[in-house]
Amino acid sequence: MADNKNQTDESSSPADTTPKVTGIGGIFFFSDNLKETKEWYAQNLGFEINDWGSSSFESRDIDNPEVINSLQWSPFKKGDDYFSPSKKAFMINYRVQNIEGLVAKLKENGVTLLDDIETFDYGKFVHIMDLEGNKIELWEPV
Repeated sequence: MADNKNQTDESSSPADTTPKVTGIGGIFFFSDNLKETKEWYAQNLGFEINDWGSSSFESRDIDNPEVINSLQWSPFKKGDDYFSPSKKAFMINYRVQNIEGLVAKLKENGVTLLDDIETFDYGKFVHIMDLEGNKIELWEPV
């Protein structure tokens, strides 16, 4: 009986809104030959390239199995401005919760913010730089 009470108490607790990373939302990297790179991954590793030139991997949220998470994989033409001002050949997109709270925390910690939070149909985004000069994309899905 005590076990049932504990389960009920846990299920009625408020959702966690701690500003933090909850997973990886995307892996982006430069390619010298975009078309051939995408074809190679499709032919050799079975990647299904979508209309946006990327591949999407879906998984279920272990704590909320009805929630489907998406990880985007996308090569970019070498030198694409999307990675700027980073000089690195890759960029990681982290899935986050409470992006506004996280941005406030990052500002307090002196982290370099590259832009303001932008909202789209599929979520909110902001870009930051880490201490190694890597551009990071933060994404809060809808």
